[in-house]
Amino acid sequence: MNLLAFAARRLAGAAVLLVLLSAAAFAATAVLPGDAVSAVAGVDASATQRAEVRADLGLDRPAAERYAAWAADALRGDLGRGFVGERPVADVLTTRLPNSLLLAALTLAVTAPLAALLGLWTGMRGGGADRVVSTSAQILAAVPEFVVAALLVAVLAVWLEVLPRVSVIPLGGTPLDVPHALVLPVLTLSAVGLAVATRLLRASVADTAATPYCEAARLNGVRGVRLAVRHILPNAAGPAVQALTLTTGALVGSAVVVENVFDYPGIGRELQLAVAARDVPMVQGIATALVAVMLAVLLLGDICARLLGAREEHSR
Repeated sequence: MNLLAFAARRLAGAAVLLVLLSAAAFAATAVLPGDAVSAVAGVDASATQRAEVRADLGLDRPAAERYAAWAADALRGDLGRGFVGERPVADVLTTRLPNSLLLAALTLAVTAPLAALLGLWTGMRGGGADRVVSTSAQILAAVPEFVVAALLVAVLAVWLEVLPRVSVIPLGGTPLDVPHALVLPVLTLSAVGLAVATRLLRASVADTAATPYCEAARLNGVRGVRLAVRHILPNAAGPAVQALTLTTGALVGSAVVVENVFDYPGIGRELQLAVAARDVPMVQGIATALVAVMLAVLLLGDICARLLGAREEHSR
């Protein structure tokens, strides 16, 4: 299968998955207790007023009919308006998603090189160093993100006092206006991402190092840095790219927690607020956008891994 056909097949699969996951997100909001009527009408509203608000919001219609109407509008590029505040969902995405992407980019800039070095070192070396790093990564991966965040705040903000406990970003500003507001969220996400990526990359390097052509290279006297650069890195590049894309997927879920812990103005924070208010259009639009971004990252990773795999086969 050539690359174009491979990409088209993956793209079609991603489109189907996007539809299924958007329907799942809508179903999840539909079964949550309560609705947005209380947030819009107020807790003191009468039964008549609540019924009128429910009808105005379309919540009196069957869930399947509401999803079909939303999907038809979304295909035309209209994600609708939130129930609370009537903010256009597209405007929220335009405002908040870049902040989350900035956080993800900085996290990957920290995580990728460190994970590559640790994964290469432990995968080639083995022994006690491998066990220590692998065990540490496994333990860190099992620690919830909010616990990592609390520990970093305790150490860096309370004990060492090198960072403020709370970093307030001015209304209408961006995280770049207050750079230190990025430090603790990036460190928290990097710790989580590093644990996941190191384990995946270590496994890829160890598998590559055990292949016959690497064993033959060792018998010919190729060791250390030369072995890593000439044989292991080129042939582990494809799985490494896939490992990093999987790490990016893990960071999406972690970012929702971390943004809320640090009150970071990202899309994860908006999603939590929308879920709390039962703001279905906002939840639906944000969840679909996050899924689309994640699927795009996975698709790009698959294509890169395919290219690197073809290059690897050609070089053997």
